[in-house]
Amino acid sequence: MESNILGPVVALAAWTMIIWIWMYATRLPAMGRAGIDGTKIIGSSSGALREALIAKGEEKASWVADNYNHLHEAPTVFYAVCLVLAMIGQGDNLNATIAWAYVGLRVAHSLVQIFSNRVIIRFALFALSSIALMILVAHSVMSVLLH
Repeated sequence: MESNILGPVVALAAWTMIIWIWMYATRLPAMGRAGIDGTKIIGSSSGALREALIAKGEEKASWVADNYNHLHEAPTVFYAVCLVLAMIGQGDNLNATIAWAYVGLRVAHSLVQIFSNRVIIRFALFALSSIALMILVAHSVMSVLLH
């Protein structure tokens, strides 16, 4: 199966791994500065760790972790729909372009969340990426269910 839409799929997966590394590169030092010993945390949720970091003035370390979590939400639909489009021969041209736009918007969303966390900008980027995702889903519905 050769399809241009697989490029954005791999790019977003790679970006997610970059954010994973970034998360640990920021969170572990922040925990050290906050005096949080990760070896002594038992059964704690990520929310509890986030609150502990915020209480110690290390909120920005949580922004990267929050973004990592966000990359496991709507993008899961993106991966599935792109693979469907690739399998049915609809992963080129317009759909591939929309997929690249989606990835670009998600990367921009990540950078805004990590560096400034301005909610209005994040929301605009999320809304635009959601529109791109809805278009990809609509194209897959038209190709698979209505064809």
